[in-house]
Amino acid sequence: MQEAAGRERVWEPAWPCPVQQNLAVLRRGLGDPTFRTDPDGTVWRGIRTPEGPATLRLRQPAVGSTVLATAWGPGAEWSLDAVPAMLGAEDDPSGFEPRHPRITEMLRHKPHWRVIRTGLVMEALVPAIIEQKVTGQEAFAGFRALVRRFGERAPGPGAEHRLWVQPTPEQLRRVPSWEWLQLHIDPARSRAVVRAAQVASALERTVGLPGDEVDRRLRSLPGIGVWTSAEVRFRAHGDADAVSFGDYHVAKNVGWALTGDPVDDDGLAELLEPFRPHRYRVQRLVELTGAHRPRRGPRMAPRTHLPGR
Repeated sequence: MQEAAGRERVWEPAWPCPVQQNLAVLRRGLGDPTFRTDPDGTVWRGIRTPEGPATLRLRQPAVGSTVLATAWGPGAEWSLDAVPAMLGAEDDPSGFEPRHPRITEMLRHKPHWRVIRTGLVMEALVPAIIEQKVTGQEAFAGFRALVRRFGERAPGPGAEHRLWVQPTPEQLRRVPSWEWLQLHIDPARSRAVVRAAQVASALERTVGLPGDEVDRRLRSLPGIGVWTSAEVRFRAHGDADAVSFGDYHVAKNVGWALTGDPVDDDGLAELLEPFRPHRYRVQRLVELTGAHRPRRGPRMAPRTHLPGR
């Protein structure tokens, strides 16, 4: 089927920008209905912009080359304007000193990765809340179900690519309590999503504020703690110092990568302190290079006590 014409933009990055690598942090599991990747590396995103829903397609003829962006829908122009920041153009890694031979080696393998900035707080916050204290399998399933039940098909050819856009804050506020349970999202997490949706406009206005102030405002909401705040800040705000303290894997993996032994959050804070204000760079480099500890123990099992299990 022939695609309807969309708005287009050709962007020439100032560095060899790896589109897929930089955007990978936005994908919530392989079945994320708001994110698709074609076999040729083309990335498709369903985005809820301040001007409405949009489908954004990003093509790169060769890794690190020109980015060809096309967008459809009411939010098309906003999405195209956001492309450089979304791909890391506003990130400044110049002050980052590796300070460790393992990190030097990681940088050698991922020299062009940058911290992205989508400028979309609720887009990052909703799935982060759903991911609190559950397995990835359960979190990704809950997010998929929420988007497909209360979101909408992405405009233009996005629908043909099975692409969806997250629900609006208004839609989230109206989801009945029993519907959340049917999505396998428990009351603690669903209440946090609804509370955030009630102040969505104020949360979106945090983009551009200093990281400490963003963290304070996010954590002033019930149900949003250190981990959730960090997960939002390094996606929506481009915060290179946001660390996912409280994560089931991050402290253990960073500790193992830098010392040969897993550490707890206190140990992680100590290890990363010399890297301020670039602590998230260490976390993400460990993730991107797969420098994690061997996983010999049993995986955390999904819970079975929610309705429909």
